[in-house]
Amino acid sequence: MKPVTTLSETGPPRRPPRKPWHNYLRTAFWVILGFVITIAAWQAIITIRDVPNYVVPPPGDVWESLNNDFDTLWRNTKPTAIESIGGFLIGSGGAIVLAIVFVHSRILRRMFLPVVIVIRTIPVVAIAPVLVLMLGNGLAPKLVIAALISFFPTLVNMVEGLESVNSQSLELFRVLSANRWEVFWKLRIYKSLPFLFASLKIASTASVIGAVVAEWIGSDKGLGALIILSTFNFRTSLLYATMVFASILALVLFASVALLERLVVRWQPE
Repeated sequence: MKPVTTLSETGPPRRPPRKPWHNYLRTAFWVILGFVITIAAWQAIITIRDVPNYVVPPPGDVWESLNNDFDTLWRNTKPTAIESIGGFLIGSGGAIVLAIVFVHSRILRRMFLPVVIVIRTIPVVAIAPVLVLMLGNGLAPKLVIAALISFFPTLVNMVEGLESVNSQSLELFRVLSANRWEVFWKLRIYKSLPFLFASLKIASTASVIGAVVAEWIGSDKGLGALIILSTFNFRTSLLYATMVFASILALVLFASVALLERLVVRWQPE
């Protein structure tokens, strides 16, 4: 005869785990609610304070500009996207290679890491005119500036990730007679991937900022040039619509890196 179990022994019934699409819907709800509250507060402040439209346009005017000037916005988004993606890939790729060199050569790290830090301390607005004078008004200076902004966070996090291997794991690989490259490919690289993708998320959005700033100086196309043009012409609604497109571009790059992280770093918890 099987013993009878009571509710006090088994405890209350457990709630079934929430399905993934329920979590997505819940997250989307809070995100949409946050945007709705922000836009409502924006409209309320403009109405209460009687802010002129040429200073801060109401959300309705920005939406109208997004519809009426969509072709102009899209046409100027394409070069900015090319500059941002190209600079992000060049800067992040170079940072990964240099981080590997720094981890395997302490001498080179002591020699050139201070140089990298000094270059990073130079404001982008100050270095942009120099690059335009050196490389012209074409694509090259925009790529370089976007790459410089993407370079530093990726380098620092990649070095930190490659060196985050604990001593027990290193000792185990030594016992197994693993050489330096086996330690790198089978231990260090896996340990560094969460650090790398965290930096790539930052670099992907920063590259858009770099491309826009580069377009402020010596460019007649792109979102940065459109920002300058709309500011000088007092088209504030177009200015805000351009910022919306720049934010969307940055979000797309961020989401692409996040999706790639989920596909590659499968051993991380959700």
